Amino acid sequence: MSVPKLLTPDEVSDLLGVTTHTLAVWRSEKRYSLCYIKTGRLVRYREEDVIQFIQDRTQGQKAS
Repeated sequence: MSVPKLLTPDEVSDLLGVTTHTLAVWRSEKRYSLCYIKTGRLVRYREEDVIQFIQDRTQGQKAS
């Protein structure tokens, strides 16, 4: 079993183009189904979950 790569809220906010505050709001309001891991006060996101989150929201057709 491989250990998943964990991303910080700063890294995820850069990937998604939102602020870390926005991520915190999404978590507290359960606005989106972006899974996260919380240990104490630390929040981490599995890279594969973030990639899936992006793919699920991709609109339009792929260029050929």
